[in-house]
Amino acid sequence: MSHLTQKERYLLEDQKSHEEICIKKYNNYAQQAKDSELKQLCQQIAQHEKQHYDTINQILNGQVPDMSQQSQQQSSQNTGIQSQSFGQTGMTGQQDADLCTDLLSTEKYISGTYDTAIFEFRDPNIRQALNHIQKEEQQHGEAIFNYMQSKGMYNPQ
Repeated sequence: MSHLTQKERYLLEDQKSHEEICIKKYNNYAQQAKDSELKQLCQQIAQHEKQHYDTINQILNGQVPDMSQQSQQQSSQNTGIQSQSFGQTGMTGQQDADLCTDLLSTEKYISGTYDTAIFEFRDPNIRQALNHIQKEEQQHGEAIFNYMQSKGMYNPQ
């Protein structure tokens, strides 16, 4: 059982609301996406965002999640997102490109908010849990980036 400071509680409530928005956004975008690969990617990431939401709820309820168990379980799930090779099918439409651009911006923002929050927690186990979530957010961004690049939607120079 962990006792949270008021600041820690505020930070967790913020992250919880961010995760809630991510869940809604990924589920909505999965329905709006024209490309089936993008639909699937959004559905997978939405499930991860739900796990993040549940982890934050656990911490808010005074339980520090055991990340050693979760790390093994989720790293096997993440490889599905990370190692997916997206076929080059040309432009899948401006709408899908816009969805991806928004999702990538969202992941950049969320990763940054986790970075700030991590530094404010006293309990090293909670820091580890938040760090784990942040790493997954970065993997989500990487998966979206890779998808966009494979479809000609994003060409960094």
